[in-house]
Amino acid sequence: MPIEESDQNRKRRAPKPLDGPRLEELALAYVARFAASAAKLEAYLARKLRERGWDGEGAPEPARLAARYVELGYVDDTAFARAKSGGLLRRGFGPRRIGQALHAAGIDADVRQAVASGRGENRRAALALAMKRRLGPFAAERPDRAGREKQLGAMLRAGHSLDSARRVVNAASIEELEEWAAEHDADED
Repeated sequence: MPIEESDQNRKRRAPKPLDGPRLEELALAYVARFAASAAKLEAYLARKLRERGWDGEGAPEPARLAARYVELGYVDDTAFARAKSGGLLRRGFGPRRIGQALHAAGIDADVRQAVASGRGENRRAALALAMKRRLGPFAAERPDRAGREKQLGAMLRAGHSLDSARRVVNAASIEELEEWAAEHDADED
C-alpha cells in the first residue's frame, strides 16, 4: 500500500452533527461516567453543540436538558458539593480553596454554605496538609525565618486562614498540633 493511501485512511472524519437522541446519549454517558454539577453538564452539552453543530429544527437548550436531569435525580448539586469538598478537605485544602473549587463547578452560594466544613474539619485539613508537605513540626529540621514564610505561603495558597497557618508552622511538636486539631472535635459533638 502506498504511503499516500495509508495517510488518507488515518485522517479523521468530521463528526456528524448532533440530533436529539444523540445529544441525550452524550448527556447520559457524561453523568454516568463523571460526578457533575448541573452547570458542568450544561457547559459540556453547550461545548458539544458548538463542536458538532445541530442537525434538525430548533436547537435544544443545554440548560433545559441539565434541568431535566436534575429533576430525574441523575445530577445532584448538593451531593456533588459534599463529595468535592470532602475530597479536598482530606487532601488538606482549606475552606477558601474549597469554596473557589465549588464556585468554579457552578455550585450556588446557598449550597456552598450548606456544605461548608466546621472548624474541627478545617483544622484536621491543615494538619493533613502539614503532614503531606512536611510543614511545621513535620519538617526534617526547623526552618529559618525565610523557610517559615514559605511554609506560611503554602498554607495560605491551600486556602487556610492566617491564624491556622501560623499555628501549624510555629507548632513546637506534632502532639501539640494534633491536640489543636482535636480541640474543636469535642465542641462540635
